[in-house]
Parts: sequence; C-alpha cells; structure tokens
Amino acid sequence: MSTEENKAVLRRLYEEVWSQGNLATVDELLAVDYVLHDPAHLVRGPEGFKAYVSAFRAAFPDLHAKVEDQIAEGDMAAMRFTARGTHKGEFQGIPPTGKQITLSGINIQRFVDGKIAENWVSLDALGMLQQLGVIPPMG
Repeated sequence: MSTEENKAVLRRLYEEVWSQGNLATVDELLAVDYVLHDPAHLVRGPEGFKAYVSAFRAAFPDLHAKVEDQIAEGDMAAMRFTARGTHKGEFQGIPPTGKQITLSGINIQRFVDGKIAENWVSLDALGMLQQLGVIPPMG
C-alpha cells in the first residue's frame, strides 16, 4: 500500500470508529495481531481495540476526533490528533462530571498489508484529568 493509502486508513479509523462509534470498521482497518502500546494500556487484536474504544465512547458519547496532521513513510505513519467530548459516563473509575474535554495526542502506526498492525500512542492524559477536575491544574 502507498503512504497515501495508509494515511487514508488512519483517517477512517478516527472518523468512522472514534468519532462515529462504528466498531464494524475496526475489522477492516486492523490486523488480526494488532497491538496498541499506550502507557496506561496494552491492547491486543481488533476485539481488544473495540473494547478500548467502547469504554472511551461510553464515558464520552459525543466524542469527536480530528486528524490534525499526518506524515507517512514506507510502512509507518505518524499522526497528530485532537479529540473533544463531554464526560457523561464513568471513565476509569471517575464518575461523570458533565465537563467537556479536549484531548491531544500523537500516534505512530506500522502497517502490514494495508492494515494497522501496531500503534504507539502518546496522550495528554494529565491535561484531560485536569479538565475533569480530578487533578488540580498546575501553578
């Protein structure tokens, strides 16, 4: 697959899966041995990813994720994104606050045969927890 095709796969993941909650698309986009490396979670396979997305979308049902920038070379692609949502459900033991969050992050993905095989993610989790009022803002 070309780098442009890989970037299109990532846009679909964020538009259709994260923003619209269409979990059926996951099987089209992720390899069967997919691994997500997140500092807080290790997610394996499409079913594990569906559970990961479902938990996040249950907490933030109006979640909308936007791809801000993409760079791709060979079988790797990097992406900067922004996600926004309202905390309406429990999130990692935090009861709903009704607060809006803006979450930014960077993902680096490795592709195999046109599907995402591996993903490394770095999120502003501290900023999100501060927006939810769980951790006081610095300064």
